Amino acid sequence: MALFNSGSDSKTASAASQPAAGASGAFTPMEDLLRLMIEENASDMHLSVGAPPSLRINGRLVKMQTRPVLQEDMEVLTATIAAEEQLKALRQDGSVDFAHSFRGNRFRISLYLQRGTYALALRLIPQRMLSLDEIGLPEIVRSLLALPRGLILITGPTGSGKTTSLASMLDFINSTRPGHIITIEDPIEYLHEHRVGMINQRQVGSDVPNFAEGLRRALRQDPDVILVGEMRDLETMETAITAAETGHLVFSTLHTTGAGRTVDRIVDAFPAHQQEQVRVQLSSNLRAVISQLLIPRIDRPGRIAVFEIMVNTHSIGALIRENKTYRISSEIQTGAKFGMVSLEAALVDLYLQKIISLEEVLSKSQDPEMARQLLDARSSRK
Repeated sequence: MALFNSGSDSKTASAASQPAAGASGAFTPMEDLLRLMIEENASDMHLSVGAPPSLRINGRLVKMQTRPVLQEDMEVLTATIAAEEQLKALRQDGSVDFAHSFRGNRFRISLYLQRGTYALALRLIPQRMLSLDEIGLPEIVRSLLALPRGLILITGPTGSGKTTSLASMLDFINSTRPGHIITIEDPIEYLHEHRVGMINQRQVGSDVPNFAEGLRRALRQDPDVILVGEMRDLETMETAITAAETGHLVFSTLHTTGAGRTVDRIVDAFPAHQQEQVRVQLSSNLRAVISQLLIPRIDRPGRIAVFEIMVNTHSIGALIRENKTYRISSEIQTGAKFGMVSLEAALVDLYLQKIISLEEVLSKSQDPEMARQLLDARSSRK
């Protein structure tokens, strides 16, 4: 297992004490704030009127010791990174997402309105594509990436590393097998190069109007592998399932935790009269659900990725068809021979290796009682 974000307590302290501006005078330019993010290895920065800039370092939000950002500061900062078309989208929709490059680094920018003023959330995209081993993805993932068709979902809360994991998976496919990969992203974060395969990346809003339309058009572009950045609506879900059904390997993300909840979330998005058909489609075309979290480490500064892996076996397919998704967690717990890993087992393993705390095990488990039972059973073996 490996870090997505690294740093140190001293870095956290230095970030908190960095002055951005005096009590009066011009606020620090945006390029200096971006440079600070890079130097402190912060995953995110938040800028909002009435509060000092805040950095997220190793999962913790750290406020800089400086004066609050003023409305005129935000207008200047925004103007340095947002084009007129993005400001137009902001005025029309209340928010806009886009990518920004600075000194070889890429940032995902979310610009939005709050109380009638601008606010910014910036995420630093790691420069280097991490390998599957560096991320800590289990060995079964390599087998899943070799599949010719089907739907693979990466799930987890915002900021759990889904984009990084997906980028590494696509890079592995692109580096190991010939094929045409198409991505539909909002915005494009990691930039891929053509390797053994060919990869084309399309950005929602500039290359294609929306996820659903991008996915429909992708089916006419001879793809072998399709990435849909997020299944945000019914139309995108429906088209993604159809694409998997018609011979493509499709990847996408959902903001859910756990395989059973993920299946329920998709099925519940459809009208009642379609839900039985969707269950049948998922039972045969869903290949795996990979749920992930980023957990603070106790052995050194940073966070570590923890994964739950569900592989769609005949038994799990039957549970999906019969609307018995509440039993999927039990199948995962007993499915080690198929490469499955429960979230509780993964958390307990990290705790026994003295990498994460017991508090994190119990607070992040979907079934804390199961986690306690696993701890007791493994402790008694020693």
